[in-house]
Amino acid sequence: MTHDVRGTTSSSGAHVDAASEAAAQGTKGPDELRREIERTRHELGDTVEELAGKMDVKARARARADELRDRAGAMTVQMRSSAAHAGEVGKQHRTQLMAAAGAVVMLAVGAVMVQRRLH
Repeated sequence: MTHDVRGTTSSSGAHVDAASEAAAQGTKGPDELRREIERTRHELGDTVEELAGKMDVKARARARADELRDRAGAMTVQMRSSAAHAGEVGKQHRTQLMAAAGAVVMLAVGAVMVQRRLH
């Protein structure tokens, strides 16, 4: 890239280019303006893409449906895993549960028999 050299001189009498002069005065030079324009174009393009995405209702609905389907699938797997675990725990403690249930029944029968003798 080339710089324009103006016919102006600095206070010391040396020639200065436009960018140096602009920087010294606090204004933006042509290179800085080009970079700012390019940056603004890029930001504008991103904004347009975001707005276009928000306006595409079908795509947003599809994405939301996919998300919900994935969550439902994960919950199904989790529930099946929990049910399988509960079944395994029940199998492991079946004998103890049956013994406890039998003891409760025998206590109830014994209580009924004692009450009949007392009356």
